[in-house]
Amino acid sequence: MKTTFVLLFAFFVTVSAVNAQSNNSSDYKTALGVKFYPTGITVKHFVSAKNALEGLGYFYNEGARVTGLYEIYGNINNAGGLKWYVGPGAHIGFYNNKHGGATAIGVDGVLGLDYKINSAPLDFSIDWQPSIEFGNGFNNGFSGNWGGIGIRYTLN
Repeated sequence: MKTTFVLLFAFFVTVSAVNAQSNNSSDYKTALGVKFYPTGITVKHFVSAKNALEGLGYFYNEGARVTGLYEIYGNINNAGGLKWYVGPGAHIGFYNNKHGGATAIGVDGVLGLDYKINSAPLDFSIDWQPSIEFGNGFNNGFSGNWGGIGIRYTLN
């Protein structure tokens, strides 16, 4: 998984360097797609030019997890379409009987890169989403292995 992150980061940097001559980044307001690790659905909506809300629904073999994030965006100079983001969030997890059938809540953070293709309604992201979980679940405490690669279709 770490190799995938490094390769995708290199891809984003390369693509942004190619597009650096065109600084007309096509921003989007709302996007819907999938995020990998674990697999889930993602909806992102910008509430202002530099602030977005993201909702994530993860489904995996231990159960399900719903996460809400508040993301603060910043431009990367001379990299059209590429932005960094950081922010806080929270989640609720529902674990299956194999893991005690517990429900747990937690706090999250996010740190990532977002790339909107100027000539297409596609957006890609790569991020790290550390979290601290409270409850009876098997994931109690700090977890640094959340995050992933997002692919979204931009609606507007």
